[in-house]
Amino acid sequence: MSLGAAIGVGLFLGSATAIQLAGPAILISYIVGGMAIFIIMRALGEMAVHNPVSGSFSRYAKDYLGPLAGYITGWNYWFLWVVTCMAEITAVGVYMQMWYPDTAPWIWALGALVIMTLVNLIAVKAYGEFEFWFALIKIIAILAMIFVGLGVILFGLGNDGIAVGISNLWSNGGFAPNGVTGIFMSLQMVMFAYLGVEMIGVTAGEAKNPKTVIPRAIDTVFWRILLFYVGALFVIMSIYPWNEIGANGSPFVLMFEKIGIGPAAGIINFVVLTAALSSCNSGIFSTGRMLFNLAQQKQAPNSFSKISRSGVPSKAIIFSAVLLLVGVVLNYLVPEKVFIWVTSISTFGAVWTWGIILLSQLKFRKTLTKGEVSRLSYKALFYPVGSYLALAFLVMVLGLMAYFPDTRIALIVGPIWIIGLVIVYYKKGFHKK
Repeated sequence: MSLGAAIGVGLFLGSATAIQLAGPAILISYIVGGMAIFIIMRALGEMAVHNPVSGSFSRYAKDYLGPLAGYITGWNYWFLWVVTCMAEITAVGVYMQMWYPDTAPWIWALGALVIMTLVNLIAVKAYGEFEFWFALIKIIAILAMIFVGLGVILFGLGNDGIAVGISNLWSNGGFAPNGVTGIFMSLQMVMFAYLGVEMIGVTAGEAKNPKTVIPRAIDTVFWRILLFYVGALFVIMSIYPWNEIGANGSPFVLMFEKIGIGPAAGIINFVVLTAALSSCNSGIFSTGRMLFNLAQQKQAPNSFSKISRSGVPSKAIIFSAVLLLVGVVLNYLVPEKVFIWVTSISTFGAVWTWGIILLSQLKFRKTLTKGEVSRLSYKALFYPVGSYLALAFLVMVLGLMAYFPDTRIALIVGPIWIIGLVIVYYKKGFHKK
């Protein structure tokens, strides 16, 4: 699930925006961001292996930071995936423009929303089956693209036998054409790309053997995602000059068009389309389960805790899907701005979630004796220094989002949402329960 959720529009479409900001130095942004995410995931893994529960980080926040923190984190994660799904259905509209340029993007966004909602309402098995094939398609496609790309770079495959080499990484204004500023500017989109890896924690309470499964999932998913992101973008920017990669379409499609493989461009467009649908599928799954968990904890309407005959929290799923219609409306009203807006708001929600994971783990450690610490089978990296460094990195990302105009909206919408949750928490008397 986490692999399928994380490899979505952040790589296939968002990378185009990030490349324009940082140039080839975007590789540094992905590596640095990936290191921070790995520290966060190890912190989550330490708690999940020790105490695998349904609800994961919202439950850990409640247990170690207090009921209010758990309440905000649960609702915030639901909100995060609602907004992320808006980005995914927006991407569907962009991709479909390749085949149907005269059709309005919002129509495709609405179609994607309806289809993925129906898939999630059928049964958990249907969700799993769709997600397996969606993830398999995009992973095979990325690996094939990396190998074909290396053939182009080293042997001139598809380029009349003339090896392209990797000079494009520094030939168009240098490796970091926009300097350190460009690298910093790209971090918001880079961190959005990593959104979804924490879903491993959501499924911890349902894993058959969490002490074995969770550590393996965290370690392998991190390295695979880093390989896919850094490897794929290295190949793309070696073959295709970074300053010719625009936000109108996926750089993956543009790369195959550049080397003259016409049919492959259509195939890759299909792949990135399934990637967007895959992440949307995972997002609807997550929002439904998070609302279900909140209802079970008496922090959401009781109706969201009801299970349908097919074994899914149908009311929670439908409620989330209805709110996703906001994304369709935004695609109709501001199609040119909607992607950067929703990705920045999603990143704010992700930063909150990741920060809470780190703070919960720091408090969790303080509840253990030295003997209990020594018996932990899976530990956070470089504790406590690693956790504090990752927290500082997340604060820096928020600061950068506030600094740049296009992403500043997230620092307006995000805090208003958090304040609204706090007001509801006390008004509804949740603090008395």
